[in-house]
Amino acid sequence: MKKKITFFAAFFCVVFSAQSFANDIYAITVYHFTDASQEITLDTYLQTAYLPALHRKEIKNVGVFKPIANDTAADKIIYVIVPYKSFDEFLRLPAQLITDNLYKTAAASYLNADYKNPPYKRMETIMLTAFPMAPQLTLPNLTSPKAEHIYELRSYESPTENYHKSKVKMFNEGGEVDIFKAINANAIFYGDVVSGSHMPNLMYLTSYENMADRDAHWKIFGDNAQWKKLNTLDEYKNNVSKAEVTLMHAASYSDY
Repeated sequence: MKKKITFFAAFFCVVFSAQSFANDIYAITVYHFTDASQEITLDTYLQTAYLPALHRKEIKNVGVFKPIANDTAADKIIYVIVPYKSFDEFLRLPAQLITDNLYKTAAASYLNADYKNPPYKRMETIMLTAFPMAPQLTLPNLTSPKAEHIYELRSYESPTENYHKSKVKMFNEGGEVDIFKAINANAIFYGDVVSGSHMPNLMYLTSYENMADRDAHWKIFGDNAQWKKLNTLDEYKNNVSKAEVTLMHAASYSDY
């Protein structure tokens, strides 16, 4: 059994390393927390320990986001989105952090938290591969104050794997990515989820100057003639069973 597990783990890494030669791999870490104390601990860890450590490893353009709904939600969330050049780079990071003394010093209160006072309620990681039509993360071109920026994370779940393939095709060959480019929605990434709790699904992140700009862009998208035609094609019918929309602000220390 151990040999089988080792074989499949090696195969998994080879497949993703090969697939990601030209396309980014995205890891979205989702921290669930309940109170201000946990939020302060997470912010301190991410700002002073984790992001600096990633930057030292030349892993850049790390996004940290907080849903606007956190203000009233019982289950509050912080999203950390990290682009990797390969799945292997993602796997190597934990061991590299262990040997990073600057990281260990800065992260001490987070790493050594008492079980009675943990820094979060739960955490999860979602892994994605970048779409062919958007192979690398793209930084947004926004000019308003950072505090006003709106980031919109969308997850489209499909009823089956085949319907999921149809939705991915709709973004790529179908031209949905091109429509977002045409309306200047400042899309940051599009990804096919390969490991997560809501599969089969895809996720993507767009960005806007402010909420009014966000609403205006979605109206333009809905009125787009190419989108209206695309949305009527039989091959793309019923390929989304659930759409989850999360509107967010970037943390002050986020890379973008």
